[in-house]
Amino acid sequence: MSNDSDASQTPIRFTTQRALAHRLVLSTLTGRAIHVSKIRPSSTNPGLAPHEISFLRLLEAITNGSNIEISYTGTTLVYRPGLITGCAPGTGASGGVIRHELPAGCSRGVSYFLIPLCLLAPFSKAPMNVLFSGPGVVTAATPAGDLSVDSVRTAILPLYAWFGISNNIELRILRRSNLGPGGTGGAGEVQLNFGHQVRLPKTIHMLNPGRVKKIRGVAYCTGVSASNNARMIEAARGVLNPLTGDTYIFSDVSSAPYLPSTERSNPNAKNKIGVGFGLSLVAESSTGSLYSADVASPPSGGIPPEDLGRQCAYQLLEAISLGGSVSLAAAPTIFTLMAMGSEDVGRLQIGRDVISSEHLIGLGRDLRAFGASGWGIRESTTGDAGDVVVSVVGRGVGNVGRKIA
Repeated sequence: MSNDSDASQTPIRFTTQRALAHRLVLSTLTGRAIHVSKIRPSSTNPGLAPHEISFLRLLEAITNGSNIEISYTGTTLVYRPGLITGCAPGTGASGGVIRHELPAGCSRGVSYFLIPLCLLAPFSKAPMNVLFSGPGVVTAATPAGDLSVDSVRTAILPLYAWFGISNNIELRILRRSNLGPGGTGGAGEVQLNFGHQVRLPKTIHMLNPGRVKKIRGVAYCTGVSASNNARMIEAARGVLNPLTGDTYIFSDVSSAPYLPSTERSNPNAKNKIGVGFGLSLVAESSTGSLYSADVASPPSGGIPPEDLGRQCAYQLLEAISLGGSVSLAAAPTIFTLMAMGSEDVGRLQIGRDVISSEHLIGLGRDLRAFGASGWGIRESTTGDAGDVVVSVVGRGVGNVGRKIA
């Protein structure tokens, strides 16, 4: 008995900041402590970055009993998870909403926080309602590889329905923003309301990717002319229309957010920030598989909207050509939910190039480190020749809060 308790208290050791957010999510879901060392030890700015510190603060807000220890230089982190409480009464949520402010130095999009938060929300003791605000909220896609909030809403959240998680889930963009000058900050505002908590996710068997039947998208611009949207949409449709007739791209025009000026000579002045435009495209197949693409204008500008529209359309076609039932952007979410589900074998058909990506191989190793079983991979007998079928055995961890309640 004492040996088991000692093993559960010994932190799992990792090095470098790679996939730090997902490792923290796995730690919180399984209840295993982690010890992460060598976080940017040789960088000019060593240790945890502003977005990683902010994510740790978010974890502290939605859990009860978490313990976070950071070394003096910030290059070593010890995280001991607590119970996922969400917005339960008495846990610090004001009016049933947790308000999380992102710092101005945040260089990642808000989807860096949203995707891990959506993974934790089904296993929470109470509904999860988080409002992201502050000068660091960027709702558009970023050069670091973060999805736009539109793609999270249309390409990631619908996949939770495969696992029987579909009620009272809403992601709203209250104020749009692109990356600010210098590639940091945006001053947007986003609210996630995740009200469907389950004891265990369902076991899935997705073995038929189907054929793409429709394409939807959102062209957005903040603080620039609405004609940029029309030009992006026309260029994207020029690529996609010959391939499918059911293509609708919506246009969303909004004013740029303002931030108080830091100039002492004029303290009442306000600076316009988060100016730019972008495009999010999602293709849906006949069996419910989703493929997404995201492009946004860089903070420095200089790229015409037509180029962005074509680039996004080709990016979507490339995601579809990789095959499988799940795109590379959504695969980590799907595999994590399958591993946390009931103790049964779930099967998923996926493209060979998707499963062989460095990101997914690293995820499989991390899951093994947290006690999940290995993945079984075999050639697919249906669909494209390049597809494989991955079998995942669930751990049966489920919702600890629901089990106690």
